[in-house]
Amino acid sequence: MRLLIVGTLGGQLTAASKIAMDRGASVTHARTVDEALTILRSGRGADLLMIDVMLDVARLVGHLQRERIHLPIVACGTETDANAAVNAIRAGAKEYIPLPPDPELIAAVLAAVAQERNSIIYRDEAMASVVRLAEQIAPSDASVLITGESGTGKEVIARHVHSRSSRADKPFVSINCAAIPEQLLESELFGHEKGAFTGAVARRIGKFEEANGGTLLLDEISEMDVRLQAKLLRAIQERVIDRVGGTRPVPVDIRILATSNRDLAESVRNGTFREDLLFRLNVVNLKLPPLRERHSDIMELAAHFAAHYSEVNGLPRRRIGEDARRALLTNPWPGNVRELENTMHRAVLLASGEEIGVAAIMTPDGVPMTGNTGPAAHAAQTAEAVARTMVGRTVADVERELILDTLDHCLGNRTHAAKILGISIRTLRNKLNQYSGEGLSIPAPGEARLAAY
Repeated sequence: MRLLIVGTLGGQLTAASKIAMDRGASVTHARTVDEALTILRSGRGADLLMIDVMLDVARLVGHLQRERIHLPIVACGTETDANAAVNAIRAGAKEYIPLPPDPELIAAVLAAVAQERNSIIYRDEAMASVVRLAEQIAPSDASVLITGESGTGKEVIARHVHSRSSRADKPFVSINCAAIPEQLLESELFGHEKGAFTGAVARRIGKFEEANGGTLLLDEISEMDVRLQAKLLRAIQERVIDRVGGTRPVPVDIRILATSNRDLAESVRNGTFREDLLFRLNVVNLKLPPLRERHSDIMELAAHFAAHYSEVNGLPRRRIGEDARRALLTNPWPGNVRELENTMHRAVLLASGEEIGVAAIMTPDGVPMTGNTGPAAHAAQTAEAVARTMVGRTVADVERELILDTLDHCLGNRTHAAKILGISIRTLRNKLNQYSGEGLSIPAPGEARLAAY
């Protein structure tokens, strides 16, 4: 955790600084707003900024917004600074910490910034296999492409890779390529010199230099313009960057992680993504399954979010009732973990009594997730009926029927069937040879076993 404290270091701010360092934070000091801006422009970066409430918080926030420097701001001051505290919050500070500093309050603020971004909550084997692979490749410097639907936790797994790498004590810097206008993204990535373009009021270090020695996450890289992709490819290959308006290359030492919710191979075919850049990024692919394929994770995550938002909102912890569990488990979660998190935050606020009931499980527009109507419920009921038909049968019988039915569905295509079944093509072929030896009819590619019917 990198903390930037802004203000004259009298006794109380010094105490706050010491508490933060005791809690493991790396602390940098700036006496004025201008000094703080200089530090942030220089690429030294920060994960959290704590500013004396008597300084010009509004001016600082204004500069950060214009220069697209994103980090949470916490104001601090004596309890008699009530008006200044209100003004700081209105200007854009997220929190206000009274001085003298309370160690537990400082610790809570640091934890709120760091903990949630770095925690991985999972039980399902589908997610466990991804985490195992992430931890296996984390110590290397290989580029990693993290793919999956929106809301599946791609940035969370990226931070996990960084935390298990040899660069864990160095910066982790993330940039969302989809959130920044095309004409500004080059400057955000590579930095710029003073006067390089209108609004470039000072030299600004870009994300590549800010992440030097550590890890750079290129979030939603599929949204990057093809022309900028060429410059990115050079930076990755040669480990040097050119600031906008600069006259000499700047060496960088970083590990690249990238995320995408699109099929980049398809983007290559469409001409919207460079094939050579895809090869550079995709040394290892971590593909996150959607939440609907991580059934065992739903309640684990729901309980985690319920506990977290109960604490954040100062509300009692309530267990999740059976009707609510049923609603959560039968929902398709098109928004994945992000949607589930928002649902549980809303449920914590709406719940009353001793448990979170189904009445508190609502969609954003107030429609109940009752768990007993709609396609998701129908699928769950169908699954329950199928499960009942398996009772009394051997595992081998069920496995054989599943494999042959899947092969039928794929018109004999072994590769597609193996992918759907989650087994290797070699395992599938061995099973089919076994079934053929038992006298069963095995469809050839392009055929269906049940075609005669």
